[in-house]
Amino acid sequence: MRLHDLRHGAVTMALAAHVDLPVIQDQVGHASIVLTADTYTSVLPELQHEAARATARLVMSAAR
Repeated sequence: MRLHDLRHGAVTMALAAHVDLPVIQDQVGHASIVLTADTYTSVLPELQHEAARATARLVMSAAR
């Protein structure tokens, strides 16, 4: 295992813990949040599904 693998794992776990992307960007030292997002947000598709469900709940709640 390389040090870079540990870094990638730490960022992935931070995303799973719902740490805000700008915080992660700062922690890993990326100059652009786009780099952070492009590199890591596709790693956990279940987070995308969770975000969609949360948005749907919000829309349904507002519709009542």
